[in-house]
Amino acid sequence: MAVAAKKASQASTNAKSADSPRIGHKSVGSWTHQQDMAAYREMLLIRRFEERAGQLYGMGLIGGFCHLYIGQEAVVTGTQMMLKPGDQVITGYRDHGHMLACGMDPKGVMAELTGRSGGYSRGKGGSMHMFSIEKGFFGGHGIVGAQISLGTGLAFANKYRGNDNLCVASCGDGAANQGQVYESFNMAELWKLPIIYVIENNRYAMGTAVSRASAQKDFSRRGISFDIPGEQVDGMDVRAVKDAVERAAQWCRGGNGPIILEMQTYRYRGHSMSDPAKYRSKDEVQKMRDEHDPIEMVKTRLLANKVANEDDLKKIDAEVRAVVTEAAEFAQTSPEPDPSELWTDVYA
Repeated sequence: MAVAAKKASQASTNAKSADSPRIGHKSVGSWTHQQDMAAYREMLLIRRFEERAGQLYGMGLIGGFCHLYIGQEAVVTGTQMMLKPGDQVITGYRDHGHMLACGMDPKGVMAELTGRSGGYSRGKGGSMHMFSIEKGFFGGHGIVGAQISLGTGLAFANKYRGNDNLCVASCGDGAANQGQVYESFNMAELWKLPIIYVIENNRYAMGTAVSRASAQKDFSRRGISFDIPGEQVDGMDVRAVKDAVERAAQWCRGGNGPIILEMQTYRYRGHSMSDPAKYRSKDEVQKMRDEHDPIEMVKTRLLANKVANEDDLKKIDAEVRAVVTEAAEFAQTSPEPDPSELWTDVYA
């Protein structure tokens, strides 16, 4: 009885530990002050954009689902630093940050959120369905895990054409349990496809803690049965993300096949705007904001290294806010799609 009680106590402790936020791989390669400044501006743009999107949703100007990326900005920012023209990016429905990091116009993204003709899908796609072939962004996808299969197809096309491009296919910790994900892993390794599978582990999927939904909580190990290497990365540190993606890109471009990067990150808001996120405490969220916020960490470095002062950073914030304000105004004044648009882009 004593042994059983001890095991039960230990299991309870392990479960609590697994539920609490855990920051992973800390490796940081070469990093310059200029990269810090660029990353600060990019992440701030995503943060301010998402904050305004949340406001517009609350005003009833954005309908349907709206999944904000607040807290996870370092993942897409660090990833994009190591990609080149011709590479492809594809993700799920928490996609606004990915679009902005790819260089898509904030006005077009925001207008699509409000269902206006000036949006990237001419107002017919909304939050979860935007594309820009020009920027190498192959969409946010509403079907959980679908982007992994599609991204594997993009990587197959790169291999077939014999170019030097790779695909970054991102999904969340919840989608990582989908069967099609593992079918894709198998094919990608079998054919040595140039693809980086990024699992953005923000701990709670749609609202269930990783420890309650995943038998294997180390997502970097999800490819072991297929001989796919993996790495856990501190997804709250843009430097660690950039460093890991650099190594992963070299691996893929070297003809070695796929690789998995588990980005250990955290979303500050609920799964979507309709989620009150009562499955975690306010103290937990505040602790992450205080100790691991990706933007604040860069800001602290910039000030400590005297790369910028408070006035410089306030100026950047003002410039970013002006961009977001312009995007919000465009999204509200752009006309709604003409009814004739119902018949366009439809396969017969």
